[in-house]
Amino acid sequence: MTDTPLVLFVDDEADLREAARQTLMLADLPAEGFSEAEAALARLGRQFPGVLVSDIRMPGLDGMTLMSRALEIDAELPVILVTGHGDVDLAVRAMRDGAYDFLEKPWAPARLVDSVRRALDKRRLTLENRALRREVGRRDAIEVRLTGRSAAMIAFRQQLRAVAATEADVLIQGATGTGKEVAARALHRVSARENGPFVHVNCAALPADLIESELFGHEAGAFPGATRPRYGKFEHARGGILFLDEIDSLPMPLQGKLLHAVETREIVRLGSNDPVALDLRIVAASKTDLEREAAAGRFRPDLLYRLNVVTLTLPTLAERREDVPALYAQLLNEAAARYKRPVPEVPGALTTILAARDWPGNVRELRNVAERHALGLDLGLGAGAADTPEGGLAEAVAEHEKALIAASLAAHGGSLKDTYEALRISRKALYEKMQKYGLSRGAYAED
Repeated sequence: MTDTPLVLFVDDEADLREAARQTLMLADLPAEGFSEAEAALARLGRQFPGVLVSDIRMPGLDGMTLMSRALEIDAELPVILVTGHGDVDLAVRAMRDGAYDFLEKPWAPARLVDSVRRALDKRRLTLENRALRREVGRRDAIEVRLTGRSAAMIAFRQQLRAVAATEADVLIQGATGTGKEVAARALHRVSARENGPFVHVNCAALPADLIESELFGHEAGAFPGATRPRYGKFEHARGGILFLDEIDSLPMPLQGKLLHAVETREIVRLGSNDPVALDLRIVAASKTDLEREAAAGRFRPDLLYRLNVVTLTLPTLAERREDVPALYAQLLNEAAARYKRPVPEVPGALTTILAARDWPGNVRELRNVAERHALGLDLGLGAGAADTPEGGLAEAVAEHEKALIAASLAAHGGSLKDTYEALRISRKALYEKMQKYGLSRGAYAED
């Protein structure tokens, strides 16, 4: 498809159509005339670089229906409607339904040219913005790894992007299974240290008698069995990021040594007196609230203050229920591909149950269900899967409805027509429910 701006002018009257085409061509605005709406409609697409101008009253497909069909293809396409004398009320309705502008016959040539120029400028900016979003999207590993269109996830991604551009140490808090390691790896991927190592240390999994050696390294002879020198995790992470997962499980005596390393960016290997300078960034993660742990005497407050230069909190699935259907579909596709099986169908009733659950294990638990689904096993959701949440029936129904609409919008790339047809409701009902739940078509549109 050409990138040259183009005006599609639709009118069943040949003289008017030709007059409009010549007017636009004389103003250096390439234009094509059509006697029938269907022919013009076939030229449209999401990347169409022009605008549509159409008479309202035509045999067959009229201008209002043509506009509706065009906006289903691309909701941001400028459509200019031409009305006859006495059709002002119709023109007002057209503007309310999405028309960019309207002209009353007989229109002045200058008025037509001015309206088309403004519409073409708007279209150019729309396509440029889409191209920029696609380019950013290709570079943005954060959104690739941390999917979700809920307000909670959008806000988290914005915070993560902002802090990734700095060298500040970061503390990521979140319940089990929310994706703290995924967030840390995404931060590394878009940071200035992307080409450096990402060293993951699970503090809860380290043997108590080997934690110090694992973190700081040792010299030969430092303890029985230490036959040769060994780098610790801190040194392996030089030039990159050290990710201290489940730092809340680190024993109190080690927290003091860790504090010194964080403060000075130096470590001393076991069995040595020589400090080793470090160039690294520290990202820590905790499944518990470290401020409460510090207040209870189970975590050093001074270490907490050093680590939480920036604190980010991952939302639970219960806090972003509208993301569950689309996230489950993604996990199911990944599982089916991994096991080389066809992607099974997700019935609407299952989608409702998934969106209603609290998911104490969060994404990890949801992934396990998707794995069982892909393998054709029992999903293990239990008899109480569809129990009514604490807020009562009305709240449960509203949550289900919002999740279903959000999932359908995501599945159909923001197409309202496909969405209301899939949900078997009217276009008006869909608009009203989207307004009620604060859902935006633009958030789900595929560029």
